[in-house]
Amino acid sequence: MPRIPLQLLSARPAQSLADAWLARLDQALADPTIDRSDLCRDTLIELTYPEFMGRYVAALADETVPLGTRLALSALDPRNVTLEPEYYGDCDQGRFQLVKPLLWLWYSFDRLPIGGQAVDLGIRLRRLLAPYIFKRVGKNFRCFQHVEFSFGYNMEIGDDVVVHRHVLLDDRGGIQLGNKVSISDYANIYSHTHSIVEQVDVTNSVTVLGDGVRITYHATVLAGVHVGEQSMVGAVALATKDVRPYHVNVGIPAKSVRVKPNAPPGGDRLRASIDRARDGE
Repeated sequence: MPRIPLQLLSARPAQSLADAWLARLDQALADPTIDRSDLCRDTLIELTYPEFMGRYVAALADETVPLGTRLALSALDPRNVTLEPEYYGDCDQGRFQLVKPLLWLWYSFDRLPIGGQAVDLGIRLRRLLAPYIFKRVGKNFRCFQHVEFSFGYNMEIGDDVVVHRHVLLDDRGGIQLGNKVSISDYANIYSHTHSIVEQVDVTNSVTVLGDGVRITYHATVLAGVHVGEQSMVGAVALATKDVRPYHVNVGIPAKSVRVKPNAPPGGDRLRASIDRARDGE
């Protein structure tokens, strides 16, 4: 197959505006005294209703401002919204409330005209927010629009990871992404399961994607599955069990259909590394 590398684009005319805006946000995030809810609110006000900057609280009480406008304004402050994970019984509220304003800024930006399909600005913003949300994030993280998490604080991400559009990363039980992992559009990675008898019986299990793993379009990886290094889960596949290193698994449930041609001799023995990781060695 022909190699078709990505193109390098020239700078946009307003590149300096984006650089300055991100630099200001970066400086604010690095300030340990900053109130993250205020930062999220003020950032979103500036991007959506700049006419209310400096008079946000007064505007919410101003009956001359349309009721729907006041309601929309109120939702710019993460303290006025609830996110689904807050209701989970195993949510560590102390940790979640610390990351919630940044998750709300992340999600809200993607739904604004300035976010939309804007690739460069969106990736740079999410890369800026990621270290303050995740447990760990490596270098050169690339995340496209409309990616959502459960808690966020249980995410561990290696170097050169790319997550494409509309991906769900349910880190309730913990998700570990190795280096150079690629997750394609509309994929779902879970780390918790429910009993088939009692929905409130929840089991959390760490889900691991090893180095070089590719999860392709609309695929799903269930809780506790370890996807071995350099393996692939094919489009629309459902990985219910561990995937051996260098294997390509497809179907529902996903099963191995081939070994990648770059697998080393005796590549199946790399399965031992998965077992050691599971045992905490």
